[in-house]
Amino acid sequence: MPGAISKDRLTKVFGLETDNRDDDVPSISNADPFIEPEPSVPELIKEIIPSRRDVGRYIYNLFPFIHWIGKYNKTWFLGDLIAGVTVGAVVVPQSMAYAQLAALPPEYGLYSSFMGVLIYWFFATSKDITIGPVAVMSQVTGNVVIHAAEVLPNVPGHVVASALAVIAGAVITFLGLARLGWLVEFISLPAICAFMTGSAINIAFGQLSKLLGIKIPNSRAAPYIVIIDTLQRFPKAKGLDAALGVSSLAMLYLIRFVCSYLSKRYPHRQKLFFFISTLRTAFVILLYVGISAGLNIHHRDDPRVSIVGKVPTGFQHAEVPEINSSIISAFASELPAAIIVMLIEHIAISKSFGRINNYTIIPSQELVAIGVTNLLGPFLGAYPATGSFSRTAIKSKAGVRTPFAGVITAIVVLLALYALPAVFFYIPNSALAAVIIHAVLDVITPPRVVYQFWRVAPHEVVIFFAGVLVTIFNTIETGVYVTMSLSFAVVVIRLFLSRGRMLGIARIRTAEARHNGKEDEAVVEDSETSLRTGFLPLDHANGTNPTVPVHSPYPGVFIYRFAEGFNYPNASHYLNHLTDVIFKETRRTDPSLLGRMGDRPWNEASSTANKSDDANRPILKAIVLDFSTVNNIDVTAAQTLIDVRNQLDRYAAPEIVNWHFANIENRWTKRSLAAAGFGYRTPQKSNPDAPGAGHWKTIFSIADLGGSDSAATTAMYEKSRGVQHTRKDIEQMDSNSGDISPTSDRDVPTDPSSARLVAIHGLNRPLFHFDLQEAVEAAVANARDKPY
Repeated sequence: MPGAISKDRLTKVFGLETDNRDDDVPSISNADPFIEPEPSVPELIKEIIPSRRDVGRYIYNLFPFIHWIGKYNKTWFLGDLIAGVTVGAVVVPQSMAYAQLAALPPEYGLYSSFMGVLIYWFFATSKDITIGPVAVMSQVTGNVVIHAAEVLPNVPGHVVASALAVIAGAVITFLGLARLGWLVEFISLPAICAFMTGSAINIAFGQLSKLLGIKIPNSRAAPYIVIIDTLQRFPKAKGLDAALGVSSLAMLYLIRFVCSYLSKRYPHRQKLFFFISTLRTAFVILLYVGISAGLNIHHRDDPRVSIVGKVPTGFQHAEVPEINSSIISAFASELPAAIIVMLIEHIAISKSFGRINNYTIIPSQELVAIGVTNLLGPFLGAYPATGSFSRTAIKSKAGVRTPFAGVITAIVVLLALYALPAVFFYIPNSALAAVIIHAVLDVITPPRVVYQFWRVAPHEVVIFFAGVLVTIFNTIETGVYVTMSLSFAVVVIRLFLSRGRMLGIARIRTAEARHNGKEDEAVVEDSETSLRTGFLPLDHANGTNPTVPVHSPYPGVFIYRFAEGFNYPNASHYLNHLTDVIFKETRRTDPSLLGRMGDRPWNEASSTANKSDDANRPILKAIVLDFSTVNNIDVTAAQTLIDVRNQLDRYAAPEIVNWHFANIENRWTKRSLAAAGFGYRTPQKSNPDAPGAGHWKTIFSIADLGGSDSAATTAMYEKSRGVQHTRKDIEQMDSNSGDISPTSDRDVPTDPSSARLVAIHGLNRPLFHFDLQEAVEAAVANARDKPY
């Protein structure tokens, strides 16, 4: 064939060695052979390069609303209307409060909330998520704005915030369009919880001075500094501000507690109490606006309590965002943390509510949604926005049906921007601080969740508390980096130091517990499907019953199972463990090959005479590797495997160690191992005339093709005639010796011509086996024929 000719020419031109052992296929009479083709680079390229259909599907999936908008109905609209109005009533006071966290006037929070809910529904794969200003992102934005004010005093804060939103939005949009949403999986759940808990504590203490009407030098300092400064200035607290702030916070918690109690007491009115509880923020703000107006109506120029002040009507700050190198350099160091915060909050929330409400989000598409939102939002004056936990929870419980509810919320915010600025003038700042504290304290991880972390993975609790403490005593940004770094370090350590298991075989039966009167009785089913060979760790390190006898399948045959992949980080660690066990459990085949003491390597300078216990040890004959946890291997892993093979061949000389592989699921892994010289039967090069040389047993698994001439049909026909089968069991263990040996018990008819059977794996690589059972029998069957 032309392809083969060109390949042969290339190998001759470059002096490459060719291996034609794929032609060494045994002939079988009772089954159809199968030659497994090797995956090719053009095949890989074809898989990677998208087709026209893939491109069309990609564009179609960029706008998920197309999938469901044609099915929109009145029932959906009613649910979206209720949820949209409810969230709108909450987002208006919250967004104004969060804008103050961002060191911006309150109207910028309204701009951000409007653009977030208006744009998101075009790209959303979550019906519950609500994009807008959130406490943590607002705090990060405020830190950026304050730092930029020191570096660029002539640039307004909202310009810096808008530039941050555009740059972060552009990066996130790229990640989404490139379908790199899987990157968020690097952020573990304890890291997310630590970040949210530490941030909530940080923000809550930062608002304490505003709640009490106390002016301190820096409310964004570490909480312990904020507490000290607040206590030192407590005698100077403004009584009216403190009264409004503390009472509004108490009222928020009181309404929630009462509604929760009444909903349990009167379940038939649970929906009513839910909406009352949900709208408590709007109720409290309106109440305290009235109180503030009564106190300040005659003191507009010198208000008796600290108030928000004038809020412009409509979008007075709509303009093209100003972005230049000096502005970007002012927040470049905080940009990674800002992006991570946006991703953490949004993806974690959307995944959580997707699980709760039984649907699946597409992380990459969600990145597109928040990216585009932050790209377009600054044109109306918005600052960075992401998913909000509290508003998403409210939206979900309010019965939202589709992402279109965001449009309803946008209308509510738009009406507030044009109709309520006069009311916003009298909002007490202490009441807004109460709203912030009340919102952020809800995202603190409760102790029962931390205890669950401890039960599942104790080291994750260390990561959690490390993240919380760093966030509290340093900054939110540092806390994000610390938690992510610790989580990544744990993964790397596990990968590098993962250790496989030496397996043995055990005789296993299936027992059924049947209810017999008052007690359950375990009944052992002694049938052909009940009795089987099991593979367990020799040291019972996986928690199996230590009294269960587990032993080697045959002297000198070792079974090894990898724990977590087999690549360059852990290849040496795995194989060092394997060789250590082999050297400990076996003896050198022919010690005389070591030569005189002076000719031996320094690390093999043992005596030529066998030690007293060497006679009891077997020689090394075969190694079975279980690749069930291995997806692919790299050049380093393959080379390490080659080096160990050469090392063990010298150890077993004049014999050659046979390497069997089981459960290889990836074709490229087979290609890599074959390129390294594995998978083929090894000829007896050293002594072809030795007993057993050339008598290689190829053991493989076959499958019934089905149909009228299948083995199953033949068996059923003979059973109806009362004919007894003679079956073959390819792998069964001798009860006395513990070895795996051929006996009877396999569903293969006596007359092979009556069945259509075919090999499952390619016979061109007989040492790549279908499963561990087949691999072990092949290793044992050929180990028996070795002369030593």
